[in-house]
Amino acid sequence: MNGAFRRIGTAASGHQDNRRTDPDLQPPPPWAALHRGEHEAGLLRLIDWLAGALADLLALAVPVDCVCCGAEDSTLCPSCAGRIRQLTRQPFRAESGAPALMDVGGAIMLPVVAAGVYRDELAQGLLSFKRHGQHQLGRSLGRALAGAARAAVPGGNGFLLIPVPTSTAAYVNRGFSPVHLLLKEAVRQLPGIGVADVLAKTAAPGPLLGTHGSGGRKGAGGQKGLGRGARSRRVRGSMRLRRGARALVAGRPCIIVDDVLTTGATVGEAARALHLAGANVRGAVVLAATRPPDTTEPDAMAPGPSGSRHDLEKNKPGKDE
Repeated sequence: MNGAFRRIGTAASGHQDNRRTDPDLQPPPPWAALHRGEHEAGLLRLIDWLAGALADLLALAVPVDCVCCGAEDSTLCPSCAGRIRQLTRQPFRAESGAPALMDVGGAIMLPVVAAGVYRDELAQGLLSFKRHGQHQLGRSLGRALAGAARAAVPGGNGFLLIPVPTSTAAYVNRGFSPVHLLLKEAVRQLPGIGVADVLAKTAAPGPLLGTHGSGGRKGAGGQKGLGRGARSRRVRGSMRLRRGARALVAGRPCIIVDDVLTTGATVGEAARALHLAGANVRGAVVLAATRPPDTTEPDAMAPGPSGSRHDLEKNKPGKDE
């Protein structure tokens, strides 16, 4: 592994030891009032405070419930917001759970850092954000994504973050791109790292699948319910560089950004399009991975305080395209 991702784990190098965590992925030490904001600039702290005050005022006129637990008067209650912070405090290398990013010999083709495991409040919050785009959810999830980006590229100067494009059908249905909104919030906390929105969907992505994975045609839709092979066929050739964008990424170190990592087919296709444009793709960052890393490997990050794999997987919501 070369570049900044060399510092994140040593599974690809063959080095073996008894550590269960990677020191380069340890979260920064906590400080007082972490839940109130992470901005050093006074103006940004003031904006956050005003946004919170406005949300509280709006809750009086239009009652809302927490998207995770149903508590009144807040889109995301303090308890659930704290739980999301807990679930994303230790970013981890997640490509071992994405078969499309590993070759037949087990070598890593694209390293990926995830902020947390796709479960519990993190999954509920992300699904609600993708369906409705609530501002309060965007702030909490954007901070988690920023933490994963900092873990992936310590320092980060000179890197470009490349968001995965959303499909036209999904954009028309939602009216926004969840990945772009999360990245917009995240980069406020990532000085020195630029964003280049250079990827676009092609007009005719991959072979169309039938209802049961073969034959016939299927209307545009998400990848929910598709297996590894079906996802790979679905996204193959589905991305291209925007016209005139080659000069922005050629020779530049780039990190792909997506919301959820499942099989890895989507970020793999984004990497292919960027490689063809001459970009130096160093890896990817996602908000959540749908399965924890293989904890039998010495360099795998511990998935979190919950413990067992069964606890991580139970009641896991499905991915929403």
